[in-house]
Amino acid sequence: MTHDDGLPNDPEGIRLMIHALVDGELDAAAALAVERRIAADPRLAAEHARIVALQGAVSRLPRPDVSDAFRARIASIGMAGTERQAPVEAEPQRGTPSTLPGLIAGAGGGQRREAGTRPSQARPSPRARRFGSFDWRAMAASIMISAVLASGATQWVMQSGVDDGFAAAVASGHRRSLLAASPIDIVSSDRHTVKPWLDARIGVSPPAPDLAQDGYALIGGRVEVISGRPVPALVYRHREHLITLVAEPQQGGKTTQPDDLSSGGFSMVHWSDGAFSYWAISDMERPELDDFVARFRKAAV
Repeated sequence: MTHDDGLPNDPEGIRLMIHALVDGELDAAAALAVERRIAADPRLAAEHARIVALQGAVSRLPRPDVSDAFRARIASIGMAGTERQAPVEAEPQRGTPSTLPGLIAGAGGGQRREAGTRPSQARPSPRARRFGSFDWRAMAASIMISAVLASGATQWVMQSGVDDGFAAAVASGHRRSLLAASPIDIVSSDRHTVKPWLDARIGVSPPAPDLAQDGYALIGGRVEVISGRPVPALVYRHREHLITLVAEPQQGGKTTQPDDLSSGGFSMVHWSDGAFSYWAISDMERPELDDFVARFRKAAV
């Protein structure tokens, strides 16, 4: 669909505009136009919610305590690498013409550079002279985030004391969804679309009540694979937060009351209605997630 609001119409272009909106880089008119696009398109709404949730999750990561001695060691490594990569050229004596083909003598300073080479190509940038070909601080941050995400399941089990690895797998799936291109496989706010989609793929679908009037909008669903078995997952949005609700089918199961399994910066609640064992996880505060669980349980009866 083509719009005349002055915004890009290609998927990548509008996605970049959503990033700019979340980062507060748009003026009032552009921000309003992007918000109208988001309100009219569930896919864009899901992408906006994913970006906001990811931004919040990253902002809550613990910052490492880096000592001054460690900073100095890293900086010295970068300086040493630069010195090895950029040897100083000896200046030719005055009055001595250059004997190397393809090189010309510089005026006044005796410096030489290859014919046709731009100055920006002939000398390294200040960043390159200081840190070589990378910024060690960006690399360190990337390593830290990757380690946190990769060890998410182990961290959840250790902190929460949960013997069953199902909670850890649900937590890891929620984290992966925040980093994925989209947190959902089927984009729809209509349960009559989401439930048949899930049923057609894994042969089961949990209740998917519409809680939009209570502030919890269904935006779609996806299939999670836990312990080698596919299980359905619903995704709801509450303001800037996403809620993943994994429903494990049960046979002859018993009803259990909501149990708090919150840990690692996420709130998680587990309960069962006999037909499904539910695991709700979000970066919301626990009271807000409790409210969602209470409303879901009431509507799903």
